[in-house]
Amino acid sequence: MNHALAAAILVFAGGGAVAQTTPAKPDPKTPAVATSTTTNPGAPVPGANSFTESQARSRIEAAGYTGVSGLMKDKDGVWHGKATKAGAQMTVSLDYQGNITAN
Repeated sequence: MNHALAAAILVFAGGGAVAQTTPAKPDPKTPAVATSTTTNPGAPVPGANSFTESQARSRIEAAGYTGVSGLMKDKDGVWHGKATKAGAQMTVSLDYQGNITAN
């Protein structure tokens, strides 16, 4: 009886180790958070965005844009609006990582 119990414990204990997975290796070219010198090449990245409208506006203005207007957060959590930079008006986007893109 003791041998059966010991065997069962070993089977279940070993099975748990097999079920564990190795975490994905992050892509070194894709930063988790944008900085003034890095931007995710896939930006704007969809995700739960915690920036308020005021914070999004401030962050876009800090990147050199003026006249930021019409900011709206879409279903993917990306802020979109209009802004001017170097005399040209364009559409700007800010994702949850802080990446700012313009087109």
